[in-house]
Amino acid sequence: LVSVLSSALIVYRLPWTWKCSKLLMKFIHAGLNTIAMILAIVSMVAVFEYHNARNIPNMYSLHSWIGLTAVVFYSLQLFLGFAVFLLPFAPVHLRAALMPIHVYSGLTIFAAVIATALMGITEKLIFSLKTPAYSASPPEATFVNCLGLLLVIFGALVLWMASRPHWKRPPEENAKVLRPIGGTPEGTEAESTMTDGSNGDKSDLRINSEAARKQNLKLDEACQRSTM
Repeated sequence: LVSVLSSALIVYRLPWTWKCSKLLMKFIHAGLNTIAMILAIVSMVAVFEYHNARNIPNMYSLHSWIGLTAVVFYSLQLFLGFAVFLLPFAPVHLRAALMPIHVYSGLTIFAAVIATALMGITEKLIFSLKTPAYSASPPEATFVNCLGLLLVIFGALVLWMASRPHWKRPPEENAKVLRPIGGTPEGTEAESTMTDGSNGDKSDLRINSEAARKQNLKLDEACQRSTM
């Protein structure tokens, strides 16, 4: 969850992906989240099977409570993301209303995952280090404590990238690629200024639009190869 979920969070924030179409980036974002969810489920099953085989109680620590809560909310986040933002059935006003909640909940789940990892490695050190004990600061304790600090720094950098406005994907990039050659971003102003008898201009606009779509398709293929 720490590595794959962080990649899913910042995939829209990478400048070299801004020229790719929004639909392509949606599929990449959804694919990374699906991979992270599958790995989370596999790891949860492994943990419960290990505890049952060793007669270790389940769900007694704060680490397990927050971890399970993060996985449950992450599954809901993934389901709603597919239903509302990926499938073309949700109305635009619903997407606009849920987008801030979707972003905030994703960042909150990632922060909970970082906290769960920190509590988990600390719990493992306390249980595993006996001679010398964790309080004696053996090399294993120093190594894992440094790992925890790196997790905090990594999580802070990801949250910073995902929350800064200047890292946000610029909407005008897609408009420049999708609009007809010589036209306005959505083509509305160009269509409103066309005269009734300009059939040749309309044909030119359709040709230009088709060329723009082909150009955008080639760009998507190139972006997909570079992203994968």
